Amino acid sequence: QVQLVESGGGLVQAGGSLRLSCAASGRAFSSYAMAWFRQAPGQEREFVGAISWSGAPTTYADSVKGRFTISRDDVKKTVSLQMNSLKPEDTGVYYCAAEITGRGFRRHESGYDYWGQGTQVIVSS
Repeated sequence: QVQLVESGGGLVQAGGSLRLSCAASGRAFSSYAMAWFRQAPGQEREFVGAISWSGAPTTYADSVKGRFTISRDDVKKTVSLQMNSLKPEDTGVYYCAAEITGRGFRRHESGYDYWGQGTQVIVSS
C-alpha cells in the first residue's frame, strides 16, 4: 500500500510561482515512477509531467514545458513540481501519482497505481 499526500497549492497571480510537493509512503519509493496530473473544473484529468525512478528522464505536457519542473528526493520520499510563469489556465486540482510495478512512466492516468487526494491551485488573472 502506498499513500501519497500533496501539499503546496494555493492562490497565486498570473506570472507567479508555486511549488507543489508530494510525500509518499512505501519502502521502495526509489523504484517508483512518479507523475503529476491536473483537473480543471468541468474537464477531464490531464497529464502534466512525470519523472522516472532514476530521476531522468522527465517528460512534460506541451502546455507546461519550459515552465514546470519535476524533481524527486528519494531520501525524503518526495516528488516536487516547481511551477513558474503560471497562467490562469493552469488552475485546477493537482494530483500526484505513482507507478510501482516497473512499467515506467506513462502520459495516461491508467498507467498509475496510486493517487493522492489532490491540492488546489488557483491562478488569478
